[in-house]
Amino acid sequence: MEYIIECQEVGKYYGQHKVLDGISLKIQKGEIYGLVGHSGAGKSTLLRTLNALEDFSEGDILIENESVQELSKKNLRKLRRDMGMIFQHFSLLARKNVFDNVALPLVCWGYSKQEIQKRVLELLEIVGLKDKKESYPHSLSGGQKQRVAIARSLALNPKILLSDEATSALDPSTTLSILNLLEEINKNLNVSIIVVTHEMEVVKKICHSAAFLELGKIVCCGNVEDIFLSPNPKMHAFLGEKNPPTQKGIGVRIYFPKEIAQEAIITQMARHLQVDFSIIGGKLEYFGDHILGSLVIDVPHDFLDSVLAYLKERKTQWEII
Repeated sequence: MEYIIECQEVGKYYGQHKVLDGISLKIQKGEIYGLVGHSGAGKSTLLRTLNALEDFSEGDILIENESVQELSKKNLRKLRRDMGMIFQHFSLLARKNVFDNVALPLVCWGYSKQEIQKRVLELLEIVGLKDKKESYPHSLSGGQKQRVAIARSLALNPKILLSDEATSALDPSTTLSILNLLEEINKNLNVSIIVVTHEMEVVKKICHSAAFLELGKIVCCGNVEDIFLSPNPKMHAFLGEKNPPTQKGIGVRIYFPKEIAQEAIITQMARHLQVDFSIIGGKLEYFGDHILGSLVIDVPHDFLDSVLAYLKERKTQWEII
């Protein structure tokens, strides 16, 4: 397994305040990785340590097995060249047209006019704005501005794309189109993408793995489906989930990952144990192309041990609520 980024017990202080505390995570080459949590959790600070726009006080960060702390100025410049970045508010230059905004990194790195012309047109084709190359930012919609920003971030053929709340200023339909574009870039250009967001739908739509941060610490991390289908109490609270009240028995939440999503576990269990259940809650979640879900059943006290034993035998995830 090849990791493009590895954080090892990373810590950072602002004065006496510790904003990152023991951050350890590994990001595989070619994956989309989400950093999710409330405002002030440390997501954006962590993101900026990856390209050394922010320093850190403790631990280490490895980019393709090289320590960021040990890089020379020349290699640090190369590191930043290999990382594109997109922001919430686009950061386009108002007095430059679309073509010149996308061309800016190429100009700064001394590319020839012929190289710039070819590369910018390629990028505008990728983001679907080739017909807008002479337009200025004031005439573009929010989604179009973000597409220009994405094209600019790809100008130098980066290996990694850092996205800092890139969709939070957009309406839902525009957000979806931008997420689809990021997915295409990830698949077609093999660019690893790190996404900072507080929007859970963003994580579920495009991320392969994620870390949930709270007060500068990682609460949980791993495969996105595993995190959402079996969240800890802090994740439940962040998602705004409330446990439905039971009527007579004990509430058991049963999770249905994609491997067993099509199986009739509830009805099979009712027949096998010869007991009736009340379904008191449930939800479906869309993770990329998969539909996954959970159900909450009200289990009579006398049957709780039998139900849990049955679920364990079927290797089905569950929790008592």
